[in-house]
Amino acid sequence: QVQLVESGGGLVQAGGSLRLSCAASGSISSINAMNWYRQAPGKQREWVAQITSGGSTNYADSVKGRFTISRDNAKNTMYLQMNSLKPEDTAVYYCDAVSLVGGSYSHYWGQGTQVTVSS
Repeated sequence: QVQLVESGGGLVQAGGSLRLSCAASGSISSINAMNWYRQAPGKQREWVAQITSGGSTNYADSVKGRFTISRDNAKNTMYLQMNSLKPEDTAVYYCDAVSLVGGSYSHYWGQGTQVTVSS
């Protein structure tokens, strides 16, 4: 089992920045990759960025060049630095941990943190 707690959301003006954090606990060693997702009102949850256990990163086209995913292994924490924010970035942001145990993958989710970007 993996427990995730997000923090760092808030209200920011367009063009501003926020840094989200996702603190993990539990079976940390089983985590194969971690992701950020977001869900805007009335829309499906969409993938935002991924960081693998090897440190590789990938981004959705909509955030590439503006968002940076990173992690601090000593703190068991993943981050999402969000710069040049746009109103369309407004959403609840969720972190997801992909755990690999015995050849099977499991997903664990945090409770989400609200990001609101005003125009």
